[in-house]
Amino acid sequence: MNYKILVNKNNKYNKEMFSNIKLYKVINLLGEEYYLEKQTLRAYLKLKKDLEKENIIIDISSGYRTIEDQEKILFEYKNKYSEEYVSKYVALPSFSEHHTALCFDIDLIINGKRVTDREIEKYTDVLEKIISMLDNYGLILRYPKEKEKITLYNYEPWHYRYVGISTAKIIKDNDLTLEEYDSLYNKSGIIIVNKPKGLTSRDVVDKISKIFDTKKVGHNGTLDPLATGVLVITINKATKINELLTSADKEYIATVKIGIETDTLDITGKVVKSSKREISKAMLDNLFREFPRKYDQEVPKYSAIKINGKKLYEYARNNEDIELPKREVEIKDMELLKYDNYGFTFRIVVSKGTYIRSIIRDMGRYLDIPCTMKDLIRTRQGKFSIDEAWEFDNVDINMKILKIDDVLPYEVKEVRDLDLKKVINGNIIDNIYDIADKVIFKKNSDVLAVYKRVDDKLKPYKILV
Repeated sequence: MNYKILVNKNNKYNKEMFSNIKLYKVINLLGEEYYLEKQTLRAYLKLKKDLEKENIIIDISSGYRTIEDQEKILFEYKNKYSEEYVSKYVALPSFSEHHTALCFDIDLIINGKRVTDREIEKYTDVLEKIISMLDNYGLILRYPKEKEKITLYNYEPWHYRYVGISTAKIIKDNDLTLEEYDSLYNKSGIIIVNKPKGLTSRDVVDKISKIFDTKKVGHNGTLDPLATGVLVITINKATKINELLTSADKEYIATVKIGIETDTLDITGKVVKSSKREISKAMLDNLFREFPRKYDQEVPKYSAIKINGKKLYEYARNNEDIELPKREVEIKDMELLKYDNYGFTFRIVVSKGTYIRSIIRDMGRYLDIPCTMKDLIRTRQGKFSIDEAWEFDNVDINMKILKIDDVLPYEVKEVRDLDLKKVINGNIIDNIYDIADKVIFKKNSDVLAVYKRVDDKLKPYKILV
């Protein structure tokens, strides 16, 4: 469930986005039944219980509504209040937050008397106390004071919305409305990061996940903690195109220490082989001329490749012997950059899934001198170069990120209204768009899907909504 979905006067409620929502009943002190989404109900009940410890009594007065319910409310308010009042406080059918089941209204119980609607605003101290606690339960005040031009509604101190604890704290700490939060944080795209030494790829993902307040963050092509350079990070919708980006060639600059081989195949591991044999320029020239450009590479035992549901490094750490798998890799280009008595540095371009550590081990076997990786920089992945990569410490929520249609080499088309629902649902459609191979479908700048031509039809390739 996406608890951050924005529904307001400009953003219509989309029932498809809430098709899997489950409603749970809550009964107020008047015996009235209301329904809320599970986490929203849990937040309300915790808030209510903790407020009672402060001698503050609240009671739910509104929760989930159907569009038909909203139509009745609008009709009643139009008969009772002025047009100006209705426009300020009553959402039009299909544009009400209450259709999401993620929000609720409250009444106060003061001295046993129920305080409702506009009368509630008189109890400033009580309301400020409640509002100050909301983020602890993942709740926000949906329509804050002095934010009317942004939310398009007047201050409503009784209307609370569940967004999740991390999001609620960001909104509170930065004095944001949900509209402002959505503009800043509701981003999908790609960031090219220059991964620093000492961090795992997962460390980078975890930090970016916190910065962008989303669990939907992925990366393409793991870099070991020892390595630096290009790490392609995908956010939100873009995580669904990971495999389209991973398939690209990668370029590295690797530094080799000669005379030792380690169990991890890099300088951080335990030495398992050693030699005092020296290397010559002629030996290296021959190596770079004769080393096979395509071969079956044995993967490192310290890697995340799974065998029988268990990662290879888990076998290695437990000193369990297992036959290491091999897979075909291709070296598309390589050149010697420099060398000395202690090692050498080279540039290499390889296919997906190639371990540079393993290539260096195999180079050592070719030379009959143990070799291990001392340093590694990924300088390019596909079209992404280290020259355009962000330094990791400079990544923040205000940075410009690459859009999905910026990085995929496919045609981009605005989907017809007639095909919109079909594309969102991943249905096959007619190729009236004259697509030769693949197409990115958009609607009002929002990327919806990647489709692929099959015969005279277009079939879903990646659905991105």
